[in-house]
Amino acid sequence: MKLQLEKNDNLNTVTAYGEGYVSINGIRHDSNLAITPTRLSLKWTEATFETLTVADVAYLASLDAEIILLGTGKSLRFPRPELLRPLIEAQKGLEVMDLAAACRTYNVLMGEGRKVAAGLLLF
Repeated sequence: MKLQLEKNDNLNTVTAYGEGYVSINGIRHDSNLAITPTRLSLKWTEATFETLTVADVAYLASLDAEIILLGTGKSLRFPRPELLRPLIEAQKGLEVMDLAAACRTYNVLMGEGRKVAAGLLLF
C-alpha cells in the first residue's frame, strides 16, 4: 500500500509497505528496522517475533520517543511479558499492532509532531 502525506519536513516517513518490505522516504527496505522522525536504524534486529530479545526491546526503549510502536509483521501478536522490562524501567509505554497498522500510526503521530519510535518486524 502506498501512503501519501501533505508534507514531511525532511522527517522519516513511511511511504509504502507490503509483504516483506517497508519504504521509508521512497527507499524500499526488506529487513527489520527501527524508525523515529529523525533516525533510521536499518537491521535493528535480525530476530523474528518469536526470537525477539530483551536487548531488542531495550534498543527501542533507548530511543528519544514518548510513544513506542511495535509492528509484529502480518498479524498482531503480543510479546512475552519479560521482554517489556526495559520499557518499564524507562517508564515508556508500548503499543503493539500488526505491521500495516504500525506504519499508518507512526505516520499519523509523526505528522502531529509527536516523539514516536517504531520497531518494525517484517516477518
